[in-house]
Amino acid sequence: MVTGLDLTGSQRVRKRQTALHASATAEPERRCHALIDKVWRQLDFFKEAYDRVRRNGGVSGVDGKGFAEFEERGVESWLGALSCGLRDRTYVPRAVRRVLIPKKQPGQFRPFGIPCIGDRVVQTSALLVMEPIYAAGLQAGQYAYRPGRSALDAVNRVHRLLNTGHREVVEGDLSNTFGEIPHAGLMKSVTRRISDGRLPGLIKAWLEMPVEEDDGKGGPCRTNRARKEREGTPQG
Repeated sequence: MVTGLDLTGSQRVRKRQTALHASATAEPERRCHALIDKVWRQLDFFKEAYDRVRRNGGVSGVDGKGFAEFEERGVESWLGALSCGLRDRTYVPRAVRRVLIPKKQPGQFRPFGIPCIGDRVVQTSALLVMEPIYAAGLQAGQYAYRPGRSALDAVNRVHRLLNTGHREVVEGDLSNTFGEIPHAGLMKSVTRRISDGRLPGLIKAWLEMPVEEDDGKGGPCRTNRARKEREGTPQG
């Protein structure tokens, strides 16, 4: 049984994810190649990615295009064009729309990045391909950012351990994780398991996407701190 994966998608995707996970588990030192062609596969990963992005809903990015517009034009045709853009290397991610989400503390906000729907589809398709590979190397006690697991699951695990004789808890947190994540270190981690040059190239492009937000005067203001400083990525 494959654990730590969201295998709720189509049978095609589940089958391919299970195979990727099995291969990565059997050969923990192996670097996987020839993955990018799976990302743009319209009949399985790409279609599954769109369905997941559609279920998540959310607002449009900087292009102002929503799901209704794509569905009116024909989703299959639009996905086909997006897939071709990846294959032909003409795909270029758009800027990320940034909004401020109020925190519980009065006067404090969390910056939240909203990519365009097309970028969200490509990113989700890449996630579907990569997740089984990296999940193979995670420990059973790791809960953060894993499908089917939550902070509450981690708390319940700690509670069970406390009830079976364990008495020490170490709590740690990273300040401004998304704002300061180093691109070089992240890419080094990515390429430990992946040797397909185009897929890490996509991730690098997403890390360096410019950010667009309201300039306070009713107009857009675009910046690219992540590309200049080689650190940080929009949360969301």
